Amino acid sequence: MDFSHVSSSLAAQRRELFAVVVVNILPLVGVGVLGWNISALVVLYWFELAVIFLFAVLRALFAGRRSELDTAGLIVGVLSNRRAALTLPRTDIAIRLSSIPVVLIAIPLLTAVWFAVGAVTIGVVGVDRLGDASYEMITLALFVMVFKETGQLAVSYLYRGAYKEHSAQTAIRGPFIRGGLLFIGGLVIVMTAAVGSDSIASDVPLSELDPTLVGSPVLVGIVFVKFGFDLAGVFRDQLTEFDESTATTFGWAYEPPTVESVNTSLTEAVTCIRPDWRGRLFGGVTNIARHSEVLKLGVIIWLVAALFATGQVWHIVATLAVAGVVVPLLLVSVDYWLRFGALEYRTDGDAIVAYDRLFGHALWRIEPWDEIDLRVERDILDTSIGTNTIVVRLQDDSIVRIPRVSDPEPLLEVFDRQPDGVSTTDEEL
Repeated sequence: MDFSHVSSSLAAQRRELFAVVVVNILPLVGVGVLGWNISALVVLYWFELAVIFLFAVLRALFAGRRSELDTAGLIVGVLSNRRAALTLPRTDIAIRLSSIPVVLIAIPLLTAVWFAVGAVTIGVVGVDRLGDASYEMITLALFVMVFKETGQLAVSYLYRGAYKEHSAQTAIRGPFIRGGLLFIGGLVIVMTAAVGSDSIASDVPLSELDPTLVGSPVLVGIVFVKFGFDLAGVFRDQLTEFDESTATTFGWAYEPPTVESVNTSLTEAVTCIRPDWRGRLFGGVTNIARHSEVLKLGVIIWLVAALFATGQVWHIVATLAVAGVVVPLLLVSVDYWLRFGALEYRTDGDAIVAYDRLFGHALWRIEPWDEIDLRVERDILDTSIGTNTIVVRLQDDSIVRIPRVSDPEPLLEVFDRQPDGVSTTDEEL
């Protein structure tokens, strides 16, 4: 065992711990001994949170592992198992397709959290007591924060490859939890200070509380939360080991799913089968029952149309009534086209490989011993256009569907047995 390496790691951890303690205790000492402006510090911490959120979004955008999304989810589920990515020239860094919906959701969510934190911090402490010197100090400190975060993003995250261990969700999770704790902690501190002080009337709004009474508790709460997250960063390896050794999962040892390559080799003459074009075109319409959220969206649109009907605004009513039908059908159709529209099933009689011609990669491979249940289904559309839908249940209990194929025999010949009959369904499950 290399004890010198262990010793150097412990020494580096001690230095990092010392720096964390100094950085977090300095504002409290400055307020208590040097008379620093509490409002300026609270405002600075609030803007620091904005910088943390901004760079969390950038880290999420360039995360190297795919995000865990509901594979059955409308459109989002399609993106979860597609490995397509926009690669930066001459690098291994890429923007993964599955990261985009996470980033699009994270931006408004983190923005809302940031404003909520501001409401219970600077909204209470106030900024009216800030002088020109305070604004200059805050501006300078912000430049330092941005420079520091930029360096960490460029060097530690991208150049040294830390992005390869993160998904967009893990990149967002820590900053989001920090913001949530700051909001909850700030709200509790302000409410406690207001209730516990005899000089504050019970009907006084939070925005009119005396900053001299709540400023110090708010600052201490912010420093406490920041100190906790900084400590977690120092002892991240120990926390990971602790998480791995306990039955209860805290999330420190969580590893995002990796991208597993699909074996596309086929030995014999390859037969390529594509879904019938009519099935690809109209398959989403018969698939609408699987997406209850789309049906709810249509109902909501119709309810809005009913409200306009009470005011006899008939042209808006007509537009919304049509939209209540068209929008759900369009969404499920786009989802279906992305899932199955560009799929091609390649088989040599020994295996089936599903290849997505739109994104240019294989999705899965099935061999005879992978299945535990095999059947053929025919819904209304299959019956109308003379196609079949092959349903395969795999060893891990997941289900793979090969919909709307006119000639299923080359695919069924891969398996060592005949399918369990042909069942008629009202929809494609």
